[in-house]
Amino acid sequence: MAYLRSLPKECHRLLTRVRVSTGITISVVLIASTMATDAYCSVREKDTTPTEIVVQDTAQENVLPKEHVSLEHVLYRHSKILFLSTRDHYQIRDSTEIYVMNVDGSEQKNLTNNPAYDEYPSWSPDGKKIAFWSIRGKKSNCDIYVMNADGSGQRQLTNSSWNLLPSWSPDSNKIAFNSIRDGNNDIYVMNADGSEQVRSTNDPAIDDYPCWSPDGTKIVFQSNRDGNPDIYVMKADGSGQSNLSNHPARDDCPFWSPDGKKIAFRSNRDKTLEHIAPNTPYGANYDLYVMNIDGSEQKRLTINATIAEGYSWSPDGKKIAFMSWYEIYTITNDGSGQRKLTNNHAIDTRPSWSPDGLKIVFQSNRDKNLEIYVMNADGSEQERLTNNPNSDLRPLWSPFLPSGQARE
Repeated sequence: MAYLRSLPKECHRLLTRVRVSTGITISVVLIASTMATDAYCSVREKDTTPTEIVVQDTAQENVLPKEHVSLEHVLYRHSKILFLSTRDHYQIRDSTEIYVMNVDGSEQKNLTNNPAYDEYPSWSPDGKKIAFWSIRGKKSNCDIYVMNADGSGQRQLTNSSWNLLPSWSPDSNKIAFNSIRDGNNDIYVMNADGSEQVRSTNDPAIDDYPCWSPDGTKIVFQSNRDGNPDIYVMKADGSGQSNLSNHPARDDCPFWSPDGKKIAFRSNRDKTLEHIAPNTPYGANYDLYVMNIDGSEQKRLTINATIAEGYSWSPDGKKIAFMSWYEIYTITNDGSGQRKLTNNHAIDTRPSWSPDGLKIVFQSNRDKNLEIYVMNADGSEQERLTNNPNSDLRPLWSPFLPSGQARE
């Protein structure tokens, strides 16, 4: 930040300021100076204002004219996309690898490069690490691993029976996950290096799908301890467990809004499609709901969405992208403004927002096999990023990356 502060303010041009999570704002700044440095992100912490990450893009020998600098340029240089692929093992149920690519689809790289089944990759919020689970060695065991964002330093964190669904704490220092190591499906928390693995829930029911609150103080999860799946919350240390949704229907897949004020979840409490879709799981359609973090004001957002799976909050928390009837939609967090983004006879699903909220990456079989596509957040300019005869699936956009990982 010393370099930034050394320049007069008239040399700064603020391109945009994007809030990506509670207490974090991205300020994209062009430094109008002939001094050339590498593009980098630096973090400035203040006592009374949100942390700002200032993205300076002056890697060119001559600073780009302002008309040539765009948010796409910064996004291209400072984020990447993870995805799974069977291209090295041919059958989706045989083995998947974790790949990464630039946001334009270039430089696709196999990160895990292991004949085992590698699944469920998750970016650490600081963009430096990737957690995932893998069946390596004992085929009866599934363990959680972590690696650097470039695939190096792969390390096994757990070593017991079936450890799944890693979820990072917002400071990237801890990982919540579910495990059956003690004979039951419970939530555990460990340090990001695998140390101090602590059991957070201890109930004969199934507790799974943990998700950290943006401030790191709570974990939301789903449990059937009251006879049917409901949404629960607890403090980060496992205390204060309480049922939030408390409904006789099935409520599952909870996710915090980026500002930490709402929790989204799926529910089949509306059974309007049971008569026309009897084979829908649990006999009814799923819809998206939101509620306050204390469980109050539970509100249905979608109508007859049918298994709105793989949904994703926009970085500013104003919208949710989701799949319904094999198309991708967005809807505002109050249930208004539902918009259909894709429209074809294929299966389009698994939407993931870019960190600036301007684009959405997703998977589709519209070209006969599963590939990764990207589009603007309004559904325009849909473009295929991968092109492989095998399956590329489950894309996940990174947060804005530290300078060492930015594209040179």
